[in-house]
Amino acid sequence: MSVLSTLPFLKPVQLRSPQSSPGGQRRHTLPASEFRCLSPEDAVSVFEIEREAFISVSGDCPLHLDEIRHFLNLCPELSLGWFEEGRLVAFIIGSLWDQDRLSQAALTLHKPQGTAVHIHVLAVHRTFRQQGKGSILMWRYLQYLRCLPFARRALLMCEDFLVPFYQKCGFKALGPCEVTVGELAFIEMQHPVRGHAFMRRNSGC
Repeated sequence: MSVLSTLPFLKPVQLRSPQSSPGGQRRHTLPASEFRCLSPEDAVSVFEIEREAFISVSGDCPLHLDEIRHFLNLCPELSLGWFEEGRLVAFIIGSLWDQDRLSQAALTLHKPQGTAVHIHVLAVHRTFRQQGKGSILMWRYLQYLRCLPFARRALLMCEDFLVPFYQKCGFKALGPCEVTVGELAFIEMQHPVRGHAFMRRNSGC
């Protein structure tokens, strides 16, 4: 049984316009939205979005194309893509980590026995930004993680200016991250995954 079939909040969501004519005829239909785990076949679309989102800001990408393929082959179940009419508009890629804090090795390794989900990257296509899609996708991703029995917490690292965004998503700062990329320094942030029994009972997990 696929992950998608067992998790109601990953199933396609049909967004339709209200009946606007007296006869009840629909004038138009808004694009159908689908949330699903990514596959290696999505790697190029992922990289195109990520490259545009990050290179203009920091000059580099969290994951290069070969690294995206690497994680989507090893742990596709820790990714989530938002598609509209079949087009990828936003995504998250994660892997498992087995230590309390992130280290330089966490940038490239997937630790299958780990209980911390390291969120490598969240990015939104440029034409869909400033619409709240990043927050919605993160919320859905965290709900999804609660259905994975091995996941205990989510970890990420970000630059200072992104800390308020992730705090609004429920993450708490742990302090400066050990990881550096060139001259860039990061804040490490954490979100608990367990401890939400009520939500799990009502999520279909």
